[in-house]
Amino acid sequence: MAQTVSVILGSEDRIRLAAILGDRNRPLKHVQRVNIILLSAEWLPVLEVAR
Repeated sequence: MAQTVSVILGSEDRIRLAAILGDRNRPLKHVQRVNIILLSAEWLPVLEVAR
């Protein structure tokens, strides 16, 4: 059975995270974490987020 994680984000949070995702001056680990958060907010299974 696939695991699911639900993250609930408001529109302001999504905008701020998207800005971090597009900022090339941010450390890679921050960009990767933001990507995980945004994918988890889309209700994707954990295995799809891990890819």
